[in-house]
Amino acid sequence: MTTELEVGRRVRVRVPASSANLGPGFDTLGIALSLYDVVEVEVIEDGLEVEIHGEGEEDLPRDATHLVVKALMSGLKAAGVSAPGLKVECTNAIPQSRGLGSSASAAVAGVAAANGLAGFPLDDAQLVQLASAFEGHPDNAGASALGNAVVSWTDIPVDGQSQPSYHAVTIPVHESIRATALVPNFHASTQAVRRVLPSHVTHVDARFNVSRTAVMTTAIQRYPELLWEGTRDRLHQPYRSDVLPVTAEWVNRLRNRGYAAYLSGAGPTIMVLSTEPVDAAVLDDARSAGLRVLELEVAGPVQVEVDPSPTSG
Repeated sequence: MTTELEVGRRVRVRVPASSANLGPGFDTLGIALSLYDVVEVEVIEDGLEVEIHGEGEEDLPRDATHLVVKALMSGLKAAGVSAPGLKVECTNAIPQSRGLGSSASAAVAGVAAANGLAGFPLDDAQLVQLASAFEGHPDNAGASALGNAVVSWTDIPVDGQSQPSYHAVTIPVHESIRATALVPNFHASTQAVRRVLPSHVTHVDARFNVSRTAVMTTAIQRYPELLWEGTRDRLHQPYRSDVLPVTAEWVNRLRNRGYAAYLSGAGPTIMVLSTEPVDAAVLDDARSAGLRVLELEVAGPVQVEVDPSPTSG
């Protein structure tokens, strides 16, 4: 039986950006970053009101097709509640379609907001499952939901009809590690960038990536001196270089200087994980080339604040 939420109930969600793959961990590794979208939701008497500020305010829909709204409705259904109407206000700092997990953050924000409105009946595993369903893989959503770094995986049912099962667990990040993002001024379509990937890879390349993914999981927790080795990849970045030439150029330039640089998600953002700041001259060159520089920290999980005293409308 569905319970209807009372008018005036409000929730505020602060959700971090994320970077996926971390080089070799394709659709598996992710890390939460200190760049945040804020979503505020209020139960109103009827209808749907959507406001958008900041990143995406000129392009994102203001109706039920907005990803935050779709995830919010999915979360409310899973929690067994409904709302007579909703007002949703999004203040976005995460660049859209740049490889910083904006879509996953929106999905996590919507589900987390629903969970807060309903009194937190959903656990972390359900939060990851519901948010990841919008992405089709749990690396970004897992990181934004759980914080720190995550190892994630997907179980695909053998019947081909049931929904996949998405999972993520957090791993601690060494306290010295920081992130620097170089963000180009153009978008990248995840689907378009995925289309350049081959259907088969060699056993040698697969073995290489298995080993470097293992190296990366230990580098990020205990041995940051191994970050450069741990971010090496042969499964996806070489194939994407032709469609993301600016990104490939900067990844190579940074790696040649000893920085653990990689393509963040599907790009086009270039991410560096390091224990020291990236050289100021390098960052000045990046800015001169039209790249936006974001110096970030590793973030914690999504935060949800519920107004303790809703008023009847």
